[in-house]
Amino acid sequence: MLADEAAGYVRNDQVASGGVDRARDLDLWLSTEGSALIVDRLPGLAAYPRQTGPARLFVLLPGQIGCYRANFRFTFTTCACNPSWYYEDWLLLIANGQMRTDGFISRKPDHDVDHRVHLYGGSRRPRQQ
Repeated sequence: MLADEAAGYVRNDQVASGGVDRARDLDLWLSTEGSALIVDRLPGLAAYPRQTGPARLFVLLPGQIGCYRANFRFTFTTCACNPSWYYEDWLLLIANGQMRTDGFISRKPDHDVDHRVHLYGGSRRPRQQ
């Protein structure tokens, strides 16, 4: 989900799919170790929360599913005199291997990582059911 100030913070939901190249567009690094799929989050351009180095999200064995939730605040400019923000709220589902058409919705993920935060500081967001 994307919301930006210029559009009055109207929700803009998108669904994307793809392999390794698409993962890199999202600042994820996918690598393999034997038959395991290693999923790392790389530092990106988010204004908040800042990430200084790579972070291991999970390691998926064959047939496993991982879920990663995160939210970010980005700025359109580098000048503090004209701050324009946009926000992204991510729900990423990643599988190691072939997945049935309903594979992501027919079962719970084997790994579930939730990095959502209050985007202007403060306590961690309460987990939603």
